[in-house]
Amino acid sequence: MENNVGSVDRLVRLVGGAVLVAIGIASLAHILHAGTIVGVIATLVGLVFFGTGLTRFCLLYQLLGVDTCKAP
Repeated sequence: MENNVGSVDRLVRLVGGAVLVAIGIASLAHILHAGTIVGVIATLVGLVFFGTGLTRFCLLYQLLGVDTCKAP
């Protein structure tokens, strides 16, 4: 797999993913009163964002032909 997530994109994904996971877990633990469905969705989306930030590869980007990496 070739990297297709650039450094700024990666940082946004890592931070945003971590925030969404935290919100989702807080919602599932009834610390936030957003509901169970919102908690599950936020956690799953956050995990996907965080995972694509870690691996620097996004399947959706590949399917759409998007590459935010700078050419070496």
